[in-house]
Amino acid sequence: MLNISPFTAIEEAGTAVLTLTEGLEKEEFLTSRLTRAETRRQLRLMSAAALRLSSEIHALMVEIDWDGWRALDQRLAASDQAADVLLWLAVRALAPDTLMWLRVYRKNQPEWFKVDA
Repeated sequence: MLNISPFTAIEEAGTAVLTLTEGLEKEEFLTSRLTRAETRRQLRLMSAAALRLSSEIHALMVEIDWDGWRALDQRLAASDQAADVLLWLAVRALAPDTLMWLRVYRKNQPEWFKVDA
């Protein structure tokens, strides 16, 4: 297994989520078994990487919804309607917001990204 930084894992999986779901409406997404399954897999990769980051990093990057990633990680194992609702919220808000804030932090605090957190 390749050893990549959690930040890189978040960014790569997040880009995949945005690509997979671009232009889809909620009903289209929820009825697309393959897209939904791959999006769920990518979001699990994002949540696992987000939760590997230290609590110090979480405290520094307060704009990122770390509690949301924790809740998503716990719910993604389920395959029910509530999990699908959370999955859609992650697609439309949690993943894009996280990617946006990581870009901001990478630009403004590049030293935080030099060492694997």
